[in-house]
Amino acid sequence: MTEQILVAEGFFAETADGPRLLGSRCRSCEAPCFPRSALCRNPDCDDSQMEETHLGPRGTLWSCALQNYPPPPPARYEEPYQPYAIGVVDLDEGLRVVGRMSVDDPMTLQVGSDVELTIEPIWRDDEGRDVMTWKFKPL
Repeated sequence: MTEQILVAEGFFAETADGPRLLGSRCRSCEAPCFPRSALCRNPDCDDSQMEETHLGPRGTLWSCALQNYPPPPPARYEEPYQPYAIGVVDLDEGLRVVGRMSVDDPMTLQVGSDVELTIEPIWRDDEGRDVMTWKFKPL
């Protein structure tokens, strides 16, 4: 098996219940946020009492776009460049997040469809390790 590393620490994890985004939730108003935050982002909340929480794995595709050209550095990708879809997902926890979509053909995505969080390689680094990130795949 190829060695795996995370594209960034502290954003997602494989848990006993499957892949999850690592976020926080305010104990006062219950507003979720991603990534983790020390302060509540709800403008109507006067009492930030944040606790760590896991977000996902399910949501609804709210919007999507095709990344039709190679992104500028520091973004990395496999050569030859293959266009991919970026989705905006409404998680069941009441938070809207952005992530790459795990589909062979981005044109098959349907706004309003159910999606599920997954952890997959995004590229292979110079040492041959799979660099892992979160993505969403249609159910």
